[in-house]
Amino acid sequence: MIDRRAVLRGSGAVAAGALAITAVESGNDPAFASVMPALMGNPAETGESLGYPTHLTHQERRNLETFDELDFVVYSGQQWDRVRESHSDKIRAHWPDGHYTDGLAAHIEDLKFQFIFAPDTRTVDHPVRVAKDNFTAVTGVSTGTFTRPMPDGKGGFYPPTGKKYAINLVTVGIWNRKGVMDEEFIIYDQLTFMRQLGLA
Repeated sequence: MIDRRAVLRGSGAVAAGALAITAVESGNDPAFASVMPALMGNPAETGESLGYPTHLTHQERRNLETFDELDFVVYSGQQWDRVRESHSDKIRAHWPDGHYTDGLAAHIEDLKFQFIFAPDTRTVDHPVRVAKDNFTAVTGVSTGTFTRPMPDGKGGFYPPTGKKYAINLVTVGIWNRKGVMDEEFIIYDQLTFMRQLGLA
């Protein structure tokens, strides 16, 4: 297994980059090897997807498939009782604003937030999937519509704008031998998200 602390000194984006570099340096085919030199556009607009990487180990493939199920079925369907299929009870989850939570219950509460103001939220695609040993890095496209009031964190609400959003994000996961994540880094551009909602 990769020494996760050595790789993760820094931001989650650095971790994702280190994971991709490690896969290339080790001789494993990266997820995009079969389509190079063609380059992707904006997956949130184009719907482009590269599928699964080649030469995955059983563990790597299992972790990626579990993450697909998490995003496309469990999260999108708000099946909160199934989150433990992909997350350990002691999961540490890191968010773009710098806060993190410890424990499954706290993480589920954070996941529920999006559905308060955009009940049609769902993950529609995983354009790029990378796996190496106990690490995964998966890009996603999340969509929804701002149709209900959004809590502003100060006791008030932002009124709904009716605007649709489609944002790109990346999730870096660190998996244990039981096939669930012990740590997760969720990364997306918050300014772009707020602009799409009509709040910036």
